[in-house]
Amino acid sequence: QVQLVESGGGLVQAGGSLRLSCATAGRAFSASAMGWFRQAPGKEREFVGAISWTGRTVYPAESAKGRFTISRDNAKNTVYLQVNSLKPEDTAVYYCAARRPGLPPTTLRDEIDYWGQGTQVTVSS
Repeated sequence: QVQLVESGGGLVQAGGSLRLSCATAGRAFSASAMGWFRQAPGKEREFVGAISWTGRTVYPAESAKGRFTISRDNAKNTVYLQVNSLKPEDTAVYYCAARRPGLPPTTLRDEIDYWGQGTQVTVSS
């Protein structure tokens, strides 16, 4: 049984920062690529960032690059998403994602094996 539990979301003013956490249980976290996606109302779930088991990071080519930083602590079985300079358009449910152990990071929703329940981030202007 794989469990991904996000935390750290909330209401923040534009320009502020948040650090989202995703705690994992029930699998070989240190050998798994992890990622973050987000979904705004009426929009498709989109890729935010990913990290390999060795710490190599992958980001979208545009938009969130530079304001979003993904990291992991294998000793704590936790992956993080630091979000800076938040904008109202960053408002969304943020989902933690995981692949089966040994697979590389992915930017594609269909290649994700496990999802968290999501944490709401709301940015006020």
